[in-house]
Amino acid sequence: MSLAKTAALEWLATQREPMTLLLQRLVDTDSNSYDKAGVDAVGTVLAAALAEDGIEVARTPVADFGDVLVAQVGPATGAAVLLLGHRDTVFPPGTVASRGFTRDASQAYGPGVADMKGGLVASCFALRALKRAGELPFPVRVLYTGDEEIGSGTARPHLEAAARGARAVLNCEPGRVSGNVVKARKGGATLAISVSGRAAHAGVSHAEGASAIQALALKVAKLHALTDYARGITTNVGLIEGGTSSNTVAPSATARLDVRFVALADWPALQARIEAIIAEVEVPGTTARVEPTCLFLPMEAHLSHDLLALYQREAEDLGFSVEGEFTGGCADSGFTASLGVPTLCGLGPVGGKVHTDAEFLVLDTLVPRTQALVATILALAVKA
Repeated sequence: MSLAKTAALEWLATQREPMTLLLQRLVDTDSNSYDKAGVDAVGTVLAAALAEDGIEVARTPVADFGDVLVAQVGPATGAAVLLLGHRDTVFPPGTVASRGFTRDASQAYGPGVADMKGGLVASCFALRALKRAGELPFPVRVLYTGDEEIGSGTARPHLEAAARGARAVLNCEPGRVSGNVVKARKGGATLAISVSGRAAHAGVSHAEGASAIQALALKVAKLHALTDYARGITTNVGLIEGGTSSNTVAPSATARLDVRFVALADWPALQARIEAIIAEVEVPGTTARVEPTCLFLPMEAHLSHDLLALYQREAEDLGFSVEGEFTGGCADSGFTASLGVPTLCGLGPVGGKVHTDAEFLVLDTLVPRTQALVATILALAVKA
């Protein structure tokens, strides 16, 4: 092991309690995606922790959501290794007051403790450890965004700009409950469907109406028929509303469609088929439209293959084994992988039951997972 690597990993070995204290500060800061002040407050906590080692944070203002933050170690230019982390959670403001950070001997609990405030701690301390590794042949940059849980609408351009030309992307989403990292993810889209019809009295003038609910129901059946398990494509209308009363032919109806897909190449054709179904007029007098409200691209396994092998080797040297795991959930790593940039995900500490009141993080994984992250970056430096 090189002296630089030894210095970085040995320093991390002493940092469990400082890492846990930072985790507590982050968890005890409400940061729902729509709570800009809270998401920015998490960024302030991270910036203060990085400043302890003289690492500056550049802030790009975002009007309605959390600002985009960038921190870097290593040279100013060159193909970077990019670390990702989102500061927002799904939990509403006020959650911390009723259910803040707690811990027992082995686990920590609280809103966003695993998804992904544990990963924020890991990336922060990874940069601080790399400051102790001496001169690096390339920049190591961390990008902290603010709206991943609602689709990264404002973050996506920053993610893609930062990833273009990068040598690798390492996303610190939580490690799986199994202990594995994530080698592949589905892409996913949420689409809003609205149907307009013509109201009429259901008993007196039924024939004069055009039921938006009837039209939508026919479309739902066709949309669900697009599911193809063999290709990893699923469609699900999970929300539906419509009408004004039971004795009125419905003048309007709306629905939300969730679509998941494994291959990036499948999305254009799938989107076209959805649009064709929405455009079709099954009930005369009705019209319909569809609008994407959220889109994540897939992280395909071939783009993580070499990084996974490298991470596994470094993890073995640190005393733990890990496999790559596929998940149907989406993340920002899909945007970077879809640019053709080598990407590996789920590199944060191990956690589970995310997005629930029982969310937890395994404290014993804070240090070793961050060590493995740093060791993988330094292994990339050796190959550079």
